[in-house]
Amino acid sequence: MSETYKRYTITAALPYANGPLHIGHIAGAYLPSDTYVRYLRLRQREVLYVCGSDEHGAAITLRAKKEGTTPKAIVDKYHTLIKSTFERFGISFDIYHRTSEPIHHQTSQDIFKVLYEKGEFEEKETEQYYDQTYKQFLADRYITGTCPKCGYEGAYGDQCENCGTSLSPTDLINPISTLSGEPPVLRRTRHWYLPLDKYQPWLEKWLLEGKKGKWKNNVYGQCSAWLKAGLQPRSMTRDLDWGVDVPLPDAKGKKLYVWLDAPIGYISATKQWALDHGKDWELYWKTQPNPADNSRLIHFIGKDNIVFHCIIFPTILHAHGGFLLPDDVPANEFLNLEGDKISTSRNWAVWLHEYLDDFPNRRDELRYTLTAIAPETKDSEFTWKDFQARNNNELVKILGNFVNRVVVLTSKYTEGVVPQPAKLATNHAAINAFAQIRTHIHQIEESLENFRFREAQAEFMNIARVGNGYLTEQEPWKSWKTEPEATKTTLYVGLQIIAMLGVVAKIFLPDTANKIFGLLQLDGDPLKWDDLGREDLLQPGHQIFKGKAPLLFTNIEDAEIEQQLAKLEATKQQNAGVEPPKPEITFEDFGKMDIRIGTILEAARVPKTEKLLQFKVDTGLDQRTIISGVAEYFEPEELVGKQVPVLINLKPRKIRGVLSQGMILFAEDQDGRLKLISPTVQTGAGAAVN
Repeated sequence: MSETYKRYTITAALPYANGPLHIGHIAGAYLPSDTYVRYLRLRQREVLYVCGSDEHGAAITLRAKKEGTTPKAIVDKYHTLIKSTFERFGISFDIYHRTSEPIHHQTSQDIFKVLYEKGEFEEKETEQYYDQTYKQFLADRYITGTCPKCGYEGAYGDQCENCGTSLSPTDLINPISTLSGEPPVLRRTRHWYLPLDKYQPWLEKWLLEGKKGKWKNNVYGQCSAWLKAGLQPRSMTRDLDWGVDVPLPDAKGKKLYVWLDAPIGYISATKQWALDHGKDWELYWKTQPNPADNSRLIHFIGKDNIVFHCIIFPTILHAHGGFLLPDDVPANEFLNLEGDKISTSRNWAVWLHEYLDDFPNRRDELRYTLTAIAPETKDSEFTWKDFQARNNNELVKILGNFVNRVVVLTSKYTEGVVPQPAKLATNHAAINAFAQIRTHIHQIEESLENFRFREAQAEFMNIARVGNGYLTEQEPWKSWKTEPEATKTTLYVGLQIIAMLGVVAKIFLPDTANKIFGLLQLDGDPLKWDDLGREDLLQPGHQIFKGKAPLLFTNIEDAEIEQQLAKLEATKQQNAGVEPPKPEITFEDFGKMDIRIGTILEAARVPKTEKLLQFKVDTGLDQRTIISGVAEYFEPEELVGKQVPVLINLKPRKIRGVLSQGMILFAEDQDGRLKLISPTVQTGAGAAVN
């Protein structure tokens, strides 16, 4: 058992507001944190759960440039989408804030100023990368190159997403500006650096000595490697036009480094929550006169954020003074998808908002699978077939089957009334079942307290297995005619197990918990964690659902899975430069198209256009004019005399004042270039293409 704290401050990594959420995000930080918070609330502990959109990352300005819009338009769009997706999925934040809010800018600037006034920064003029085409200094994420650690060619200037190593832009081999595609040049600029090397001895004592054996091995190991390599000063400001202004009179055009301002977003979100609810934010972030009154600060993140939450942010808080430091940072590794790394740029992902559209009312099914495969100590993989199997073979056949059988039998034999058990104290089968369940509950508690969510959920499912085994052994459907009292005892025990499952399901499967309590007709959320030690959660005479009970879970069919796999296959083909298949048509649809071999008699450029060519084509039926946008791929003279397939019954339309009477068919290669299609053997004009 872990120590009980006065209160808990739980943070989940701030997602960049430059794209939607995918299941890798959920498995990495948000589902584990939500599971832990639900457990704390069930234990009736005081907890604050905060998150928000990180709206100042360089990735946001990069996306804005690519889409020809403003950073504000990007963050407004994706903050709204991300927030609504979290709500639809049931992530139970106390507040979901955003770093563009004035309270966040003020909080970040206040912390920077305290550090500045204490002399914590080193002001230095250094060489940084500059894009000569765009005439601007490049933020770390505007630079890609080869990682010096693992050789990955797509590493960013702040981090290699392949091996997780934190980098500086000058570490990259063969750096390239993502704006212009050209190698950047080094120019001198002035910034304020946090001397992490100064705090190395403190970090070694606080982290290497203080967290050894307490933090997860993957987290402690990465931090240890960083410290053993030796820390260097890190710039806390950037040359950008989007972000939090550096609050100094001689810092025009300078913004706070996103990894200074983003973690402060947890604090500014807490301030906003406190203002909204009449609370004192300092109770959740500041050290108290009596250490026993301190909040326990826990950061839930993915492994790519370990260095920032375990080294840089704690150093900032320590240098400032008065702030709590993280007690634990249970970071997860990465979730892969169908044999490949999840990639937002390649669209290789299961987007959460699309899942919620495609699988309505199946939130718990995804929660269950992502927890079961959570990348807690090493990378793991999501596959649609595994998702289907876990639903059909575990949720349906084990948990759902047990609950349904007991409710149906109770409705049949006792009119849905909880029966009075006979001689429960001497019923060895019942005593053994409850003893097994108490062991599983104890293990669930221990696992949750130590952030082993996969293990905890497996123990939850073991409770349902105990229930199924007990029911099968007792066979109440057989004993009813000869020993009705034995049947009543079996149903009583089964109903108590269902109630216990309902309590624990609040942590892992909240929608399912609500369904269970609906079947048991328990209103007002009456049961808490401490009630699990009892064997009388439902009293004899209590009326539960009567009639044909609705199922907790239903099978996911092969067709649903094939549809998702087809979506990923289309993505794979797009990434390979292959056009995905168009929607299915009937033979009758195809039969409507009249495609003939035509001979190009004349070809010329359409005046005052760059892409259009005008053709005269002999179709065998007539000679007609066709306009086609292929001028960038072919010279007119090289097409004269060529035989090509022509769609001759396409409705004519005017293009640049010329009536075009059909369509010449071309092929498009992987690079998007058009290629001529011609019959291998010369044929007469007008031959049909079938």
